[in-house]
Amino acid sequence: MTNHSSPAPPIGGFQEIDGRRLFVHRSGSGGPAVVFLPGASAVGLDYFGVQQRVSEFTTAVAYDRGGTGYSDPLPLPRTAAAVAAELHELLRAQSIPGPYVLVAHSLGGFYAHRFAQLHPRDVAGLVWLDAIHRDWDDFMPPAASLAAAERTADLEQVKQQRPALRDVLADMYAAYPEHLRQPLIDARTSDEWLRTGVAERTGLGEIADELRAGPGLPDVPLIALTVLGSDPAEQEMHDGRRRMDAALVGSVPRGEQRLLAGTSHHRLCFDRPDAVVQAIRDVIDRL
Repeated sequence: MTNHSSPAPPIGGFQEIDGRRLFVHRSGSGGPAVVFLPGASAVGLDYFGVQQRVSEFTTAVAYDRGGTGYSDPLPLPRTAAAVAAELHELLRAQSIPGPYVLVAHSLGGFYAHRFAQLHPRDVAGLVWLDAIHRDWDDFMPPAASLAAAERTADLEQVKQQRPALRDVLADMYAAYPEHLRQPLIDARTSDEWLRTGVAERTGLGEIADELRAGPGLPDVPLIALTVLGSDPAEQEMHDGRRRMDAALVGSVPRGEQRLLAGTSHHRLCFDRPDAVVQAIRDVIDRL
């Protein structure tokens, strides 16, 4: 088994996959199981508040990809196929039957799409939380391209922002129980976790190419929550994201886009858990 130097998770446990430990926290019962796919720099417990609400009506699963969060280290970045295969093995090892409703935030959209390409029969529905898409560069200004995101992934710069990040996280986790809140803030601002977040932002173009080589999204209910954003400096990017999600939901027979104001990309699940839970409920109702 791989040596694990990360802090111990305050809740949940581990599942061994291929000699490595993956962090997993499951709650609730019944199906279809809802599985949260975190964004870059995010971890499974960032979706804890939403997960608790979803667990009131079905099984809800939060986890950390290999090489991220509380899971054992791995060289990053990885192919989307490797991440998707790992998630499929995790769910089987946990005896959680498919098909699943995948709830993908940000970078998690790449991995949800790859999971659907490789295991289409195991996807019952999709909820897109301001998630990234393989055609991102077709809709975004050059300054917000995948290649630009890779160039700006600077670890030293991220470390300099650590005090501000602690303040942001303290606010985001304000409603969390204390035994979760403080350990998460400490872990999220650790060198190891900051390094992981930067590493996952490299290789984005290659993952988009990997996805473009496979099919589009399956014919399942899909609800995309698109954050409108309020920063005038980023208006072009927000407009592109809105058009990208509109094209995404238009590519499947049962797609719907919902525009969300009053929050931001990173705070979506913390500011608008009501909208996220409602989207998950609605996808399940449409199955």
